[in-house]
Amino acid sequence: MGKTAVNAYVYILRCNDNSLYTGWTTDLERRLSEHTAGRGGKYTRMHRPVEMVFTEEHPTKSAAMQREAAIKRWKRSRKLALIESHQKNLH
Repeated sequence: MGKTAVNAYVYILRCNDNSLYTGWTTDLERRLSEHTAGRGGKYTRMHRPVEMVFTEEHPTKSAAMQREAAIKRWKRSRKLALIESHQKNLH
């Protein structure tokens, strides 16, 4: 049996204190609901409400996890530039 492609996503949330949280998931709607309800992660539980400001699709969980790790190492200014660039492409 061949492996079926699993779409996974990297996302960035803007928290109520304007901090940024980066994560990955296979279901964006479910994950945002979890963060909003205080079940998404220790950090976001303390910094609600949250707003999803960036998403990026990847073909595998592994690819998404690697991208998440890379983005987490970035400085805030680089993350903000990524978010701004992504939002410009949506309009």
